[in-house]
Amino acid sequence: MTRKLFGTDGVRGTANTFPMTAEMALMIGAAAGRYFRRDQGGVHRVVIGKDTRLSGYMFENALTAGLTSTGMNVLLLGPVPTPAVGLLTPSMRADLGIMISASHNPASDNGIKFFGPDGFKLSDEAEAEIEALVEEGVSPARAGNIGRAKRIDDGRFRYQERVKSTFPQGMRLDGMKVVVDCANGAAYRTAPEVLWELGAEVIPVGTSPDGLNINLDCGSTKPRTAAEAVVAHGADVGICLDGDADRVILIDETGTVADGDQIMALMAARWAEEDRLRGGTLVATVMSNLGLERFLNGRGLRLERAKVGDRYVVEAMRAGGWNLGGEQSGHIVMTDYATTGDGLMAGLQFLGEMVRSGAPASVLARSFEPVPQMLKNVRFAAGQKPLETSGVQGAIAEAEAALSGRGRLLIRKSGTEPLIRVMAECEDEALLTRIVDGIVAEVRAAV
Repeated sequence: MTRKLFGTDGVRGTANTFPMTAEMALMIGAAAGRYFRRDQGGVHRVVIGKDTRLSGYMFENALTAGLTSTGMNVLLLGPVPTPAVGLLTPSMRADLGIMISASHNPASDNGIKFFGPDGFKLSDEAEAEIEALVEEGVSPARAGNIGRAKRIDDGRFRYQERVKSTFPQGMRLDGMKVVVDCANGAAYRTAPEVLWELGAEVIPVGTSPDGLNINLDCGSTKPRTAAEAVVAHGADVGICLDGDADRVILIDETGTVADGDQIMALMAARWAEEDRLRGGTLVATVMSNLGLERFLNGRGLRLERAKVGDRYVVEAMRAGGWNLGGEQSGHIVMTDYATTGDGLMAGLQFLGEMVRSGAPASVLARSFEPVPQMLKNVRFAAGQKPLETSGVQGAIAEAEAALSGRGRLLIRKSGTEPLIRVMAECEDEALLTRIVDGIVAEVRAAV
């Protein structure tokens, strides 16, 4: 079936606009409840977390209504990072975990992410079945079988203890000055508290959420604010999280930004030295820089590429038995510790290496020289199919021929926004610019 609701990471869109309406959230909740209550016996639970968006209240209530109508008992965590839901779903013996968040998107958007009873995100097949149930409609439970809802007050603290347990035993951050930008999102209390408890001097940024300022000029997609704070305070490092804290971007002591590729390069090399990198393999996506692949190959390691989306990275990791993966955008997945990307855990891995090696962030965050890469986005309207036009296809074919043996070209539709993403890599920057701008011009002409 054609997927109308689910993208690369659950359901996402502008709040109060299809598919992110209260009515649809109620239907999705009922469908998910029915899907996970096929066995009518026993107790059935779902844990729900959310970030700090104003619309989170609306979707939390709508999902709760739908889920309880089918007999699911709902455990409400309140504002917690996405990885906390992945952790607490199996810990609390729940059938399902739900995170209400649109991640790095603006406050006007929201989304619904699903986790299975093992704490991992649902497969495409499971999401397709839930979507089919939404279309078909589900019968509610009998009056005596309606579920209950309960607030869980200590979910954040359980998660924080888990995060700290991933930091080397006995190691402390005493004497280290750390800027942490929480994007006015889900980790606005969690991240500063964890870093302080480990001994760091913490300079918080983006820790005053008001429901409308999540990701606004801060966080992993807008690291300039944190970079300025690092330089102004003479900090050793900056940690930038996104709205639901499942991704991280680092800033060295000079204010220079390091993306997920650089973080993964450092971790893969270090884990390989410690014989911890399973199969000598790092899993990343088709968006990761060619320089990362060359860096790994030069150390006898390999890069396995997956589709864009941390869910697909995790699926590849589980299929291959590998334990480290992520995305250039900052999702870092360590399945020894977590079931999904965890920005704070990844940040702690970096800080631990700073303590162990005594090297500054500027050295550790530049493992390889990136191949020049250009990415541009073109927005399109519903129903438009610009990639199918002859002009766009011709421009792509011409670009692929020009880049043959010299670089990479990737054209794809975003799974979370109505965007066509045009990305290319090439050492010849003039050729790179000409290719990307040429394809972007054709795509714009087709929309």
